[in-house]
Amino acid sequence: MTHRERWIRTMHFQSVDHVPDQEFGYWSDTLVRWHKEGLPEWVTDDAEADRYFGFAPSYLVPVHLGLIPGFESKVIEDTDEYRIYVDGSGVKQMVPKDGHSTIPKYLEFPLKGPEDWPKFVERMNPNDPGRQVSQAEWEEHKKRWANRDRPLFINAGSLFGWIRNWMGFEGVALAVYDHWKWMNEVVDFLCDFIIACLERALDEVPDIDGAGMWEDMAFRSGTIISPKMFDELLVPRYKRLTDRLAKAGIDVVWVDCDGNISEVVGLWLKGGVNCMFPVEVRGGSDPVAIRKQFGHEVLLMGGVDKTKLIEGKKAIDAELARLAPLVEDGGFIPHVDHRCPPDVSYENYLYYLRRKREMFGIPEPRPAEGP
Repeated sequence: MTHRERWIRTMHFQSVDHVPDQEFGYWSDTLVRWHKEGLPEWVTDDAEADRYFGFAPSYLVPVHLGLIPGFESKVIEDTDEYRIYVDGSGVKQMVPKDGHSTIPKYLEFPLKGPEDWPKFVERMNPNDPGRQVSQAEWEEHKKRWANRDRPLFINAGSLFGWIRNWMGFEGVALAVYDHWKWMNEVVDFLCDFIIACLERALDEVPDIDGAGMWEDMAFRSGTIISPKMFDELLVPRYKRLTDRLAKAGIDVVWVDCDGNISEVVGLWLKGGVNCMFPVEVRGGSDPVAIRKQFGHEVLLMGGVDKTKLIEGKKAIDAELARLAPLVEDGGFIPHVDHRCPPDVSYENYLYYLRRKREMFGIPEPRPAEGP
């Protein structure tokens, strides 16, 4: 069975030789720690780690959905303790220099309200030639994908997470109250923008296997906006987007959202987004509970509590045993429920991979030998 056949059959509750062998990724500090514990020095990012550990490969359709042009990245202040800089999204932030990767302290955002939108949106022209690869490169991609043995995915953007990034948590939380009409206009624009950017791929590639969205909009206590607002603001636009994907034959659409998504899983399903990822257990989401509530209506990827990898071997065994019925049921690809943190020892991670593969019948791959 090829990687592609295995992924497609898993996501349609069909029998497979084994569940796809996937993982989410790693914090940079994690790989730094593991280099001291036996991980080869050349493994320095997620792509190299995926190859080294032998995870299932995939293709991604090359479409640029970001800001064009991006904001000028520049350092504002640089001291021994911290650096203040503006990134390509126009966000001013401070990062401490204590030797550990962390979420920055955000100081200022480029989109503060309706008055900034006309200028900001100039960076989101769907017809900008920088959004697509050249015709020659595009034709080469299509030849490569024609008889592929791995799944092909496409990035379907974001309808709320982007806005949160551009405005910040407080900014977007206030905007849905102070500027509800404008927020609807923004989400409408984003939906149309994403569809326009994807048209060439959706028209010319008849067998894309899945689409992914990014919507980090939840904390442990729930989502930034209420389910009622979610239903009114986002669901109709999700439906418009997923209907266009479905017209192109794409029937698996996942959303990447950390935190507690329990109250909005049904609303994503209503909008045609049918796969939840990465199902962050300590964030308040549980793949077992979600499947119990929604049955085969929902697909799942992730759901392995990362803190169990910190606790040790017995906790890892118990966590995998807890998820075994879901693997057997189908429509579920188990992997760590976010980037693997540096609290996890390399020994424990290797044990986790070995036990996951043993329990779910995944053949042990040969590690890659170099970059």
